[in-house]
Amino acid sequence: MVGSVPDTASPEYAENRAAMLEKLAELTAEHAKALAGGGEKYVERHRGRGKMTARERIEALLDPDTPFLELSPLAGWGSDYRVGASLVTGIGVVSGVECLITANDPTVRGGASNPWTLRKALRANEIARANRLPCVNLVESGGADLPSQKEIFIPGGALFRDLTRLSEAGIPTVAVVFGNSTAGGAYVPGMSDHVIMVREGAKVFLGGPPLVRMATGEEAAEEDLGGADMHARTSGLADHFAVDEPDALRRARRVVARLNWRKAHADPPPAPPPRHDPEELLGLVPHDLRVPFDPREVIARIVDDSRFDEFKPLYGPSLATGWASLHGYPLGILANAQGVLYSAESQKAAQFIQLANQRDIPLLFLHNTTGYMVGAEYEQGGIIKHGAMMINAVSNSRVPHLSVLLGASYGAGHYGMCGRAYDPRFLFAWPSAKSAVMGPRQLAGVLSLVMRESAAAKGQPYDEENDAALRAMVEEQIESESLSMFLSGRLYDDGVIDPRDTRTVLGLCLSAVHTAPVAGARGGYGVFRM
Repeated sequence: MVGSVPDTASPEYAENRAAMLEKLAELTAEHAKALAGGGEKYVERHRGRGKMTARERIEALLDPDTPFLELSPLAGWGSDYRVGASLVTGIGVVSGVECLITANDPTVRGGASNPWTLRKALRANEIARANRLPCVNLVESGGADLPSQKEIFIPGGALFRDLTRLSEAGIPTVAVVFGNSTAGGAYVPGMSDHVIMVREGAKVFLGGPPLVRMATGEEAAEEDLGGADMHARTSGLADHFAVDEPDALRRARRVVARLNWRKAHADPPPAPPPRHDPEELLGLVPHDLRVPFDPREVIARIVDDSRFDEFKPLYGPSLATGWASLHGYPLGILANAQGVLYSAESQKAAQFIQLANQRDIPLLFLHNTTGYMVGAEYEQGGIIKHGAMMINAVSNSRVPHLSVLLGASYGAGHYGMCGRAYDPRFLFAWPSAKSAVMGPRQLAGVLSLVMRESAAAKGQPYDEENDAALRAMVEEQIESESLSMFLSGRLYDDGVIDPRDTRTVLGLCLSAVHTAPVAGARGGYGVFRM
């Protein structure tokens, strides 16, 4: 068993806890913006039309008293668009089946898609395909946000491609159409396996009355062009004709119940919770990321019975590796202990990843790294080839990967610990996390040294006052761009989570990944430079 009892009365613990709670309050405020949709005025107008909001539709669709793991709730944060990107995505249980659910938020510009909506929807499709999760799309969208069409039109075709590829892979797709699904959006129901439309609500057509009038001179009503009744009786696009929204959601639940869908792996029996209180996670991670912490204390508060069987504990000690289970699922864990990755840690990681693939065990990466070690001694010792060995192992591993950014995640260390570019099935961040090429102070210092050396080479005097101003500006910029909410807004993770929810979030993810077969790589790692 791992873990110790922290001194919760110490000034350091109290300071760390207070800093984390402050970050969580900021996070809650940003999540509230997504929950508010287009604002009170537009929500009330929407309800006045007898319609449910996106989240109300999801709640009615899900099995009672089951969780919904919302994904990318901060999409678009820091941009000119609404936080949440006018789309709700997540994983929930429908008629006993874990599904990937998307719901347009029609209170935000009629549910129109902006560039962040597109990225969020494509990420949802990626999760569905990798984990073989049936997709239920709750549709009400005015199509592309026209002022930003240049950023949507070309890549937007991938949404329809994904629907056909999901179907080809045998992953069911269900579209429930509540309102507009027009122009390109008409292909969402058009390319779904099962389609449900709401009477006097659904409008599915390639061209509405104004476009038809301009293109052909024909005068046609919306209902004749794309109403639910027409599609149910005449075109055949609607498989199910719902009298209202609750009826549509009831029918969607029945469709999912009849899919005959089975998970590739049975759910494990109930598992013992950690022996250490997850509440203590708030004060365990220093608010100053330059101060190291023991990741085993985090592990002790998220894994079953706080049991962690460490692998090579005396070799490469700045990376903790070992075996555990979480909500009954077996798990291999790699966790940065002191921030820097050396050659020994890299080689240990590569071997551990190979072992996990031999045993078909998913891997969890807990990030707190400043990257691979630099300096003459380490370059001569082969840090490049050893770091490359670790990255090679991560790249070619076939078991599901989960990543959680706890603290720093800088440089190539972010890659070696399975950052976003390395296709983890899910990646989440704590509010304390930061990620960038390097720390703000180091990056500003490197720029200063380069400019100083350039001036010296030209025989020019160096302006120290300008240097100080530049360093301050660069540090401020990199600091703001490395924050967890900034990165989450750009969908570089799947959400910023409360540390106390880490076990629950990872448990839901592990359940989802076991819907698909879990099988590791058997060789095929390419050339390891020895």
